[in-house]
Amino acid sequence: MASTDDDALALLGLFPRLEQDWRTIFQSFDELWNFPHCLGAIDGKHVRIVPPSGSGSYYYNYKGFHSMVLLAFVYANYRILKCDFGTNGRVSDGGVLQNTKFFEKLQNNLLKIPVEETIPNTYRRLPYVFIGDDAFPLRVDLMKPFRQAALTSREKKIYNYRLSRARRIV
Repeated sequence: MASTDDDALALLGLFPRLEQDWRTIFQSFDELWNFPHCLGAIDGKHVRIVPPSGSGSYYYNYKGFHSMVLLAFVYANYRILKCDFGTNGRVSDGGVLQNTKFFEKLQNNLLKIPVEETIPNTYRRLPYVFIGDDAFPLRVDLMKPFRQAALTSREKKIYNYRLSRARRIV
């Protein structure tokens, strides 16, 4: 039987394999960052490189230099859950995410993430989510901040503040 990256991470005790593992993570996000039902923060970083000869603009990014993208998934306590490295710098963070095995498993409900539940002391049922910045697609399982022009209520401003505070760990 072939081993996958996730199997290797699970053996090291890093990658959640069970619903209870995810529950431990979301409890940490709630306690440390006041962001309930959060399973991890995601962000990409451009790592400057000297491009291979003949690659043209393949590695040239929007920041004006050649790079490869490091995409990290991080726990509430700054521990890396998973990372992906090697996509050329021309691809956006959201594009890098969509080409990972992690995203494929997320889309196909293969990560054993708990189903939506009621937030304690409320009547609101919410899904468990990952959080990212504006570069990522908005999904039921991936939250991002409201754009500045959409900050029309106190609730949206509080949401953005809490999301940004929880996301800064990555």
